[in-house]
Order: sequence, then structure tokens, then C-alpha cells
Amino acid sequence: MKQSDSNKELANQAFELAASGTEQKYLLRLYIAGSTPQSNRAVANIKVICEEHLKGLYELEVIDLYEKPYLAAGEQIIAAPTLIKQLPLPLRRIIGDMSDTDRVLVGLDLRKANQK
Repeated sequence: MKQSDSNKELANQAFELAASGTEQKYLLRLYIAGSTPQSNRAVANIKVICEEHLKGLYELEVIDLYEKPYLAAGEQIIAAPTLIKQLPLPLRRIIGDMSDTDRVLVGLDLRKANQK
């Protein structure tokens, strides 16, 4: 899938969610590099965070850059693991194994930076 196709798909999803009038769903993509311990931790950590804070309101896609390396350039991935919050806007990027729950929640706009 080309970057422009990905952008069109994202715009369509945003429009459909807005038009439905339902609560905003989070579209998350986690880019990993193989089955390394850090990648496995990132997947496990983000799943726990999403289930605790976004239950039923998120879609998580895990993308292995070894299997789909062309997606790294299209999304400008420079490090892995990287989580991209595509919806709701604004787009956010979080790099690392997602073990710092507070930092992830701030990155997902679920908590303010100075809030604990």
C-alpha cells in the first residue's frame, strides 16, 4: 500500500467515525522489528494499557518492519518499536517498549503531562 493510499484510508476512517456520532475510536499502529525482547515487551505493554484505558475503543495493528520494510519509509519510522496514534487527531508518535505507562497515556492524550 502506498503512502497516499494509507492517507486516504485514514481520512475515510476519520470521516466514518465522525459521521457515526459514536465515541471516538483510537486507531493505533505499533511498528516493531522482529520478535526481539523489546518488541515483545512493547506489544504486551500497549495491549495492557489499551485494555485498561481504552477498552472497546481502540484498534491496534502490529506491523513487523522485517515483514513489511516499505512501511518504514512511508510512515517515517526511524526507530522500533514506535507507536503511532493515527486517530483521533492529532497524530502522535511514541518510541520505546511502552513500559512507561504515564508517558504512553500522555502520548495518547489520555492524561495531561503534569497529571499523575
